[in-house]
Amino acid sequence: MSLRLIIGLLLITGVKLSAQNKIRWMSWEEALNKHEKAPKKLFIDVYTEWCGWCKKMEASTFGQDHVAKYINQNYYAIRFDAEEKTPIEFKNNTYHFVKTFRGGYHELAAFLLQGKLSYPSLVFLDEELNLIQTIQGYQDSENFDMIIHYFAGDHYKTTPWRKFTKSYIPCDKMSHPAKGTRDNE
Repeated sequence: MSLRLIIGLLLITGVKLSAQNKIRWMSWEEALNKHEKAPKKLFIDVYTEWCGWCKKMEASTFGQDHVAKYINQNYYAIRFDAEEKTPIEFKNNTYHFVKTFRGGYHELAAFLLQGKLSYPSLVFLDEELNLIQTIQGYQDSENFDMIIHYFAGDHYKTTPWRKFTKSYIPCDKMSHPAKGTRDNE
């Protein structure tokens, strides 16, 4: 079979020639075990099954190739259902599901979101598992790309967010996507 015929068949059937990156979501247990062996920041997507904006963010923002690649390189990623019923061990505490008249919530979600149960919410923890920031609401891929670079690169320690956003070069426009700002080139 000729190369042109193979390429033509691939194009007709809609098969992509390039590999698509996907975020490697982990359970809490898996992420904490990996973190114990090789500390890395944690990114937690706090969602619920009924949340429409959570589904939109999963499909659009998290589905971007450059976003998934950067998350996988710089974070242990956890997709955490805020209504999870299984107890979770975290930092020497056990967190449980709390039943309410409207369904319920997981205590760990309430802890991470500082009592503000809003979905989707994005939680960033440092290498010592301390809270860096919780961000509530849907984020498009452009804004989310800035956010993940801001925290992964430790820019939050020295650079105010507004200053960072002014010097930021979008991941898909850079020759070295891990850098994130003009200052680092």
